[in-house]
Amino acid sequence: MDSPQAKSIQTSIDLHPWTESYLHHLVSISGLSDNTLLAYSKDLQDFARFLAKHDADLDQVTEQTLVLYLVFLRRRGLSNRSLARQLSSLRNFYDFLCQERYLAENPARLLDGPRLPQVLPRVLTEPEMSALLASPDTQTRLGVRDVTILELMYAAGLRVSEVCTLRPLDFDPQTGFLRVTGKGDKERILPVHTGAQDQLARYLTSWRPLFSPKSEVMFLNRSGTGLSRQGLWKMIVKYARQAGIQGRISPHTIRHSYATHLLAGGADLRSVQLLLGHADIATTQIYTHVDISHLQDVHQRYHPRSTAPQS
Repeated sequence: MDSPQAKSIQTSIDLHPWTESYLHHLVSISGLSDNTLLAYSKDLQDFARFLAKHDADLDQVTEQTLVLYLVFLRRRGLSNRSLARQLSSLRNFYDFLCQERYLAENPARLLDGPRLPQVLPRVLTEPEMSALLASPDTQTRLGVRDVTILELMYAAGLRVSEVCTLRPLDFDPQTGFLRVTGKGDKERILPVHTGAQDQLARYLTSWRPLFSPKSEVMFLNRSGTGLSRQGLWKMIVKYARQAGIQGRISPHTIRHSYATHLLAGGADLRSVQLLLGHADIATTQIYTHVDISHLQDVHQRYHPRSTAPQS
């Protein structure tokens, strides 16, 4: 396994050769992030412990074994979402074993996971988003940093991890494009509107040096080192409360709002998929369910019988 995190997984636990081969495949072929790799590894470790308690091995697993394992996890209090993820991990693992001819049949192929309700993401209205952007005190270095982060997240739909790993050279002020490294170290080049470009350029030239940088990342904390994901989360929650925004909010709320507002403004789904860096357009399609009020307005305005008298 190639990444430092993958090497730490390999050396910290006693891996079954099939599991080691699968994790190596995930790193070298699938290009998954270290966090995702850790999640897969933990799922497989948990399953291996269950099998060991029942004196079974990976090549002896049947559909009934998997059902018993899901029951075991349910009794431990796992939610439907966690159970579905565990089953997905095992199904993908056994798919790999079949492809590599370790096994002839996938015992999870016919097993259905628990039904999951579709949870629509929290989305800020445009006035709420404007209030959030207006919250930082732009007379201070921290306020200028924070408003630059918020503007950039809303301008480009960035994930929190993407914000924290940006470097000054990732922004080209001549073209207004931003180079972003997303999940699985996949790069994408994103346009940034003029207002966010100007804000970012001012921060980089006039305000970032005031942090006495000790790190090469774009956004720094008081000590001049990289801003953490937890720090960014707390910052967004603080400004949301200052803006009078109620309810649960996270950095991903801004990304959801970015996508929803683009679609409401007429952007096509395929373009939004590319901007967000989604590998599968099905992931992007959830945003088509969010702006119901917009769809109702369109229907009432354009359907030929929407204003017809009711009989």
